Amino acid sequence: MKNQADRLLFVVDHAGTVLFAMEGAFAAIAGNLDFFGVMVVSFATALGGGVLRDVLIGATPPRAIRDWRYAAEAFTTGGAVFILHQFAQQIPSQLLMILDAAGLALFAVAGTQKALDYGIPPFIAILMGTVTGVGGGAIRDILLMRIPIILYTDIYATAALVGSAVMVLARRLGLHPTLAAVLGGVVCFALRVCSVWWHWNLPKASAP
Repeated sequence: MKNQADRLLFVVDHAGTVLFAMEGAFAAIAGNLDFFGVMVVSFATALGGGVLRDVLIGATPPRAIRDWRYAAEAFTTGGAVFILHQFAQQIPSQLLMILDAAGLALFAVAGTQKALDYGIPPFIAILMGTVTGVGGGAIRDILLMRIPIILYTDIYATAALVGSAVMVLARRLGLHPTLAAVLGGVVCFALRVCSVWWHWNLPKASAP
């Protein structure tokens, strides 16, 4: 079972890296950054959340720093988007949103799984899953000098939090780790997509 969990974490982590590197490159190009800027933002978006999670749970040096494949995936994806940006600009916004939701779900699941593997208590593991999912996007927005969208847009960080919680609950109820991860990822993905389609938002305090 441990080997299955390790394989799941490996696959999910790398898939999320590619998706978030792509999303970061799109954001950097929209922000009129040059090639170097696109590479930096792609790297930060893809790996920032995982690095922050690893530092917080004591998994140092972070895997994204120890394993060259993560950086290679982030830079290759960012470079491909930069080179093909004319074609990439024609990708429908709805498809980009779905890819972003998929990346969020993958990273939330991977972050939760890794925290549990390191013996982190369930509640904190849920928070670490959320940090993994939204940390890179927050760093991306800071680099682009804007308020992180996770603080005000639709249901984003909340989707990662709920998905991570469902995964942990499923594990506590005795479900197989792979099934629990799939269930948590599906819930996160569905909640994020539905929140965009139906304009769900958390309550906001009215300004005086």
